[in-house]
Amino acid sequence: MNTARILIVDDERLIRWSLSQPLIKRGYLVETAESGAEAQEKMSTFKPQMVLLDIRLPDINGLELLKRFKSEDENLIVIMITAYADVGSTIEAFKFGAEDYIGKPFNIETVKQVIEQEFAKKKLKKQAEECSHSIDQQIDEDRLIGNSPEMIDVFKIIKRCAETNDKTVLILGESGTGKELVAKAVHLYSRRSDEPFFEINCAAIPDHLLENELFGHEKGAYTDAGKRQKGIFELADGGTVFLDEIGDMPLPMQGKILKAIENKRYRRLGGYEDIDINVRIIAATNRNLKEMVDKGQFRIDLYYRINVMTINIPPLRERKADITHLAKYFFNLFNKEYSRNIENISPIALELMLSYSWPGNVRELRNSIERAIILEDGRTLTASNLNLSSNPEAGSIQFESATDQKNNYHHNNDDSKKTHSANCDKLQINLPHEGIAFEEIEKNIILQSLEKHADNQTRAARFLHLSRDTLRYRMKKFGLI
Repeated sequence: MNTARILIVDDERLIRWSLSQPLIKRGYLVETAESGAEAQEKMSTFKPQMVLLDIRLPDINGLELLKRFKSEDENLIVIMITAYADVGSTIEAFKFGAEDYIGKPFNIETVKQVIEQEFAKKKLKKQAEECSHSIDQQIDEDRLIGNSPEMIDVFKIIKRCAETNDKTVLILGESGTGKELVAKAVHLYSRRSDEPFFEINCAAIPDHLLENELFGHEKGAYTDAGKRQKGIFELADGGTVFLDEIGDMPLPMQGKILKAIENKRYRRLGGYEDIDINVRIIAATNRNLKEMVDKGQFRIDLYYRINVMTINIPPLRERKADITHLAKYFFNLFNKEYSRNIENISPIALELMLSYSWPGNVRELRNSIERAIILEDGRTLTASNLNLSSNPEAGSIQFESATDQKNNYHHNNDDSKKTHSANCDKLQINLPHEGIAFEEIEKNIILQSLEKHADNQTRAARFLHLSRDTLRYRMKKFGLI
């Protein structure tokens, strides 16, 4: 019998009744509330483990109530119910921690199924948190973070993939986007989470050793095979095998992997007995497999076999809404790891990170923050330590000494002009091929001047031959204050 406590929050009496009665018959302990105020009171007295929450209430927005509930108890399961579903509210609900979203009118059997699945998932998550696999530690240190709609979509697909326990998954994304973390998340939230997770980089292991790593060998299979050795497929029994960079797997090995996946069995090198496979295969690549198939570089049958469920991870430049959140997460992580007492990230440094294209994606951002934390001497992490000046998409601004390019000027007999030319540096701007907005150049110069003068607006204005009021006007124009 179910003894979990469920609170139903809806201003319609019929909805509260139609939801509560079947759940009570199912054995759940159920309370109802018709307003946000009543719901908050019952949160403290009834202490529910799950809340079915209407998004439109007479005294408060359901999303606001969701945020309050989650801030008080992050483990609380919240399922939103509404007759007014839209993309914005759905994304907001997931961003604030809702587990699912059900539209009205609803099928009560579907609702009961969703409730049971969420309780089961919570139980699995608790079990996974209690186990001592190294995956838990790695996910705790390098979490999948993002509030952008693109990442919310990724999180939802991860949830779907985790629920389909045995289907192969293909993760696509540029280098540094977090494909390994996605694979670990799919494993962690699946029914296999208590079992092993093994990763093998198909590009890092020589061709002749890859088969041995995956399948193992029998004693005497080759010259140095002094004893039987189990392969990753055998060691990961019941768990997950992550084939990273599968696009770099040699063609002969692709055929053997395909056969193992299709038949759910394989043989060790030098062996004569088939060994049954009970593992989930997750593959990842930063290469275009379809294009490789067309060129004969990747087996078409293996492509369709692993491409059952696909997760596309967007590059960081396409989800810049996540940059600030990621930067602050890594800032706190490395500030603690290196025992530094840096208090914050300067607004100019954040602005620089937001304008940078991040060709190395999240990995590059992580490394950049780590480097800056190590090098920073002050209380504020500044842009100078981020080492982002080589951004190919943003163009570059360089200063060239007057001595090096005074020959580029026509001779001028005016002594005062010659003196001025000798004392001033010439600003050279290397523009990107695709062009750049003039306001971006102006904004970049202001940011550099502020950085150079430690955010002192008076000195920065003087440096740019502007009045302080003019500088402040331009800063407001660019949203810098």
